[in-house]
Amino acid sequence: MVTLNKIYTRTGDAGETALGDGTRIAKHAPRVEAYGAVDEVNATVGLARLHATAAADIDAALARIQNDLFDLGADLCRPNMAKDGEAGYSVLRMVASQVERLESEIDSWNAHLQPLKSFILPGGSPLAAHLHLCRTVCRRAERLAVALAGIEEVNEHAVKYLNRLSDWFFVVGRVGNDMGAKDVLWVPGANR
Repeated sequence: MVTLNKIYTRTGDAGETALGDGTRIAKHAPRVEAYGAVDEVNATVGLARLHATAAADIDAALARIQNDLFDLGADLCRPNMAKDGEAGYSVLRMVASQVERLESEIDSWNAHLQPLKSFILPGGSPLAAHLHLCRTVCRRAERLAVALAGIEEVNEHAVKYLNRLSDWFFVVGRVGNDMGAKDVLWVPGANR
């Protein structure tokens, strides 16, 4: 368990931070950018939950996702998966079952929605609008994780989770729009 007694340490005042293995790197390093973006996704999920109070199943799923996002941040902040066995403790990594759970939930909710005949504009209900914000921030986190994976080792399940999660936010955003009835559809060239 993590214990946080002192919130500021001054160790980052020179623009560096510590990774999960203790390595010090620049706060603007690609790995820090990736797990920082995951933290931003988590914050947007917290905002979405403020609007999910009437939808207990969505709120419970969002709570699970927030916990998963901390798992994902822990995964991304620890480089060099080959050295996980040397850590002296069980290193937290994303696993296939977390991705599979998202897929199952997407399929379950999507089965109750009418097929789309246009793209959706972010909006509708407050819950749906916030879930679309979650989706776009998640896509950014995914892009940063993929960029990181191009230069350093990244757990494949971490990237898959982000990819699936943005789809999850899209589908559940439709659910939050009265099962898609209040979706705001894009009308190509409507304002020409």
